[in-house]
Amino acid sequence: MDVLDSFTRSFLMLFVLLNPFLLSVYLLELVKALTIRRFARQLLRAGIMSFVVFASFACTGDALFRNVFQVRFSSFLIFGGITFLIIGIRLVTSGVSAVKLGQDDEQVAVSIAMPFMIGPGTISASVLAGARLDRLQAMLAIALALAVTIAAMLALKWAHDIATQYSERLVRRYTEIAGRATALFTGTFAIDMLLRGFEGWLATIR
Repeated sequence: MDVLDSFTRSFLMLFVLLNPFLLSVYLLELVKALTIRRFARQLLRAGIMSFVVFASFACTGDALFRNVFQVRFSSFLIFGGITFLIIGIRLVTSGVSAVKLGQDDEQVAVSIAMPFMIGPGTISASVLAGARLDRLQAMLAIALALAVTIAAMLALKWAHDIATQYSERLVRRYTEIAGRATALFTGTFAIDMLLRGFEGWLATIR
């Protein structure tokens, strides 16, 4: 596997896991409440936080869990799965209004970064990028995936604002349907994380 292919795979894996469409559904309250300039500023802050975390795991692998935090990566997968399962259940039963985020500038970026951008799936993708590429290339792939994700979310925010001017009722109905459909993916992804966490745990005790 050549470097370009490894770079492309690493970039695409992280971008797919970040999934701007899913993020825009999770953050719909912010999309509706914030101006595009303020939304962009908070996304950029969340992106910087996420890059620092992802780059750390790309450079150290899961050794950061074993040697620094003294916990198994399987535990992180299980907890992350439970977190996303709760979010998925709330989205199914209550729609997009179930995800409540504060709008204080000090907290918004942190709320976006965790758990929506930084999670077991994206951290696993960062670890894999670090294994496939050298450190500089891995960090470049991570930065590119985050930049494209933020750009796509800003485009979705702009489209939402334009569409709302013409038919707010239609946009509200569409986002409600999209949110509940998204919940199916969220729940499925959560169960998969739980299963991978338990598989990793069982592998250590055999």
